[in-house]
Amino acid sequence: MASLNLNEKKRQVERRRAAQMMKRILIHFHSQMDEALRPQGVTIAQLRLLKTIREEPGASGAQLARSCYMTPQSAQSLLTGLQRDGWVVRSKGRGNDRILAARVTPEGEKLLETAEKAAKVIEGKLWRGVSEDSVEALNAVLEQCLANLGSESNGA
Repeated sequence: MASLNLNEKKRQVERRRAAQMMKRILIHFHSQMDEALRPQGVTIAQLRLLKTIREEPGASGAQLARSCYMTPQSAQSLLTGLQRDGWVVRSKGRGNDRILAARVTPEGEKLLETAEKAAKVIEGKLWRGVSEDSVEALNAVLEQCLANLGSESNGA
């Protein structure tokens, strides 16, 4: 019985360690991305929103917020900044005059290109020495973890 308890404790320690490493990876990745983006005057959150606008043209602020896992208020604030800086333009949407649809400007496209190059460099560092099979296995584990938490069903 004592060895069962010991095995359960070891599993719990390893699972907690894995969760902590995931968080540390995200923190380090965000820190390095922030450093790379600082000269352009853009944050990761702004960049995520800009990329989503490019991928979902004509989406409302609420739709963009959901896609970016942020509150509508946060999305609105970021959209205002993106518009002020000339990276997006907003106009009334088709079919609903109350919705302002955003689209990426040529300056916003240039910013996205620069940011994507920086991300590739940082991602290259992150995955150095990790086989594609390992990445696929990790993705399967992480997808299962997300499913376990029900992230897709509750919008988180």
